[in-house]
Amino acid sequence: MKARLQVALDFMNLSEALRCARAAVDGGVDILEVGTPLLKSEGLEAVRALKREFPNVPIVCDTKTMDAGRTEMEGAAKAGATFGTVMAAASDATIRECVETGANYGFEVEVDLLGIADPVARAVELEALGAHVVGIHCPIDDQMEGLDPFETLREVSAAVSIPVAVAGGINSETAAKAVLAGAAIVIVGGAINKAEDPAEATRTLLRAMEEGISVETTLFKRATGDEIREILLAVSTPNISDGAHRMRCLDGIRPVVAGAKAVGPAFTVRTAPGDWAKPVEAIDNAPEGSVLVIDAGGVPPAMWGELATHSSIQQGIAGVVIDGAIRDTIEIKRLGFPAFSRQIVSHAGEPKGFGEENVPVMIAGVRVFPGDWIVGDDDGVMVLPRQKAAEYANRAMDCLEKENRIRKEIDDGSTLNQVAQIYRWEKQ
Repeated sequence: MKARLQVALDFMNLSEALRCARAAVDGGVDILEVGTPLLKSEGLEAVRALKREFPNVPIVCDTKTMDAGRTEMEGAAKAGATFGTVMAAASDATIRECVETGANYGFEVEVDLLGIADPVARAVELEALGAHVVGIHCPIDDQMEGLDPFETLREVSAAVSIPVAVAGGINSETAAKAVLAGAAIVIVGGAINKAEDPAEATRTLLRAMEEGISVETTLFKRATGDEIREILLAVSTPNISDGAHRMRCLDGIRPVVAGAKAVGPAFTVRTAPGDWAKPVEAIDNAPEGSVLVIDAGGVPPAMWGELATHSSIQQGIAGVVIDGAIRDTIEIKRLGFPAFSRQIVSHAGEPKGFGEENVPVMIAGVRVFPGDWIVGDDDGVMVLPRQKAAEYANRAMDCLEKENRIRKEIDDGSTLNQVAQIYRWEKQ
């Protein structure tokens, strides 16, 4: 049988889920999933609503059951679901109850291997217990750290004869890879439910799966290593802040050049106010693509100007962030160089050589280490600790993707209040 495409309707509002489901069905999706966020927010009414509108489309109720197998599977089946999910970490007794309930109601049980230390061995046990499908699931929080499900998928699909489903950040570039690795059901969330045109996104995914091709996309991808820069160039500093639990920017550090964006690992400099010796030396010593981050005490005189900027451009420096003063801003704006500073003054200091390079510095109350990623745009400057840079970049892209979907709904005649249903989420 050809692999089937399942859309995970991971919304908090039923109205949004139905809107996406209509588009996905129009695009030819094979299976609709009431995702766990939707189930927790709207309850089994979400299953009933999908069943009423799409009576001939299989529906997964992603209960992620851990106990009370009969009660939860029976409720999902009676609401109209075709499949229910139970966690592989549940007891064998719970899984048996789910399977027996499924047999009674003509209902299939998928067992989610999320969090299992030996997924191959557990998948073999689950097949013996009567599971209809086993699911390989790379959770969103792991995706944000650059992980994917494909190696586990290959191992599990080779070990069992029942269908294997896979979920975990799959997009049009990787859907065919999932099929090649053994997936009978390819579960896609964001690449459909955050797309501006979910119907077209569904058609593209199906074509990729059927033709065994990779269809290039700029969205719905998660970065590791050298890919971080590409992601950070695409997102904004507000996206980064939102994705990192409202992380603060460098207060008081403002852009000199409107529209110029700095992205790169930090090459740090500590110097005295107005002392431009170490900053100028750092231009020669910093790797190409670095952002110079200079602690100059937050006060004048200026220790950076047009000639330092010109030299930085020639050396491939990606930007400069100065907790101190800058000058020659007319020339710097003409050059379009991403410069950020606390103060702008006309007078400069002298090159005395105080300070040091490539050491931790404190900027606006935030400690910046060499190699931390810096992103600066018109809204400010964010510091991404190097150990979490990939995660923060990926979470920022997730925020951008969600905003794209909301913006499209507003363009289609809705309002932000209507899309978000703010009244439901106000603190009571």
